[in-house]
Amino acid sequence: MDYYIAPSLLSADFGRLDEEVRAAEKAGADMLHVDVMDGRFVPNITIGPPVVAAIKRCAKVPLDVHLMIVEPERYIDVFAGAGADVITVHPEATCHLQRAVARIRELGKKAGVALNPSTSLSAVEWVLSDVDMVLIMTVNPGFGGQAFLPSMVGKIELLRTQLSRSGLVVDIEVDGGIKADNVAEVVKAGANVIVSGSGIFGTKDYGKTISKMKENIRKAVER
Repeated sequence: MDYYIAPSLLSADFGRLDEEVRAAEKAGADMLHVDVMDGRFVPNITIGPPVVAAIKRCAKVPLDVHLMIVEPERYIDVFAGAGADVITVHPEATCHLQRAVARIRELGKKAGVALNPSTSLSAVEWVLSDVDMVLIMTVNPGFGGQAFLPSMVGKIELLRTQLSRSGLVVDIEVDGGIKADNVAEVVKAGANVIVSGSGIFGTKDYGKTISKMKENIRKAVER
């Protein structure tokens, strides 16, 4: 299994976003996580397609775009056109989840589905064969800098077990309160795509932080 670090730009300095993108890449980021919030599905408003397009112009690694918006199917095409490489939607936000993920793949992008902490795995059970990734939110979405919810470890373990039993090769991404000192816990549970916002951008040396995270992942996998 391959493991990836995806710094979340939600915690970056938007006043110098191009510099932050390049710094994260230089530090060893495997992809960049971009949170899109509409103020309805989550209690915050962030960015839209023009900013994603601007990030794409200066980024070299893939853009992992997480749509925390109602009726995401209305915006899949425009975010794909803006440069998203992975597009993730919430089953809680759309009436036709399978149609949404099918459209993402039709556009040549990787499709992801995300689950809020209180949402059961059963919400995505019947689309697991249609997606490339499942994102387990390890905080309630909407704001950066929140504390990791330990109860989500069991949810990650259960999902990985279900995927293994079904013979499905699907990435498990985690987002929320992930730092160098707890990354091993979610990796042991079965996660392989690690999103970290303040856990990286809130540190003085991004390179040192990402190196430590990757070292802790390696140790967790070897045990």
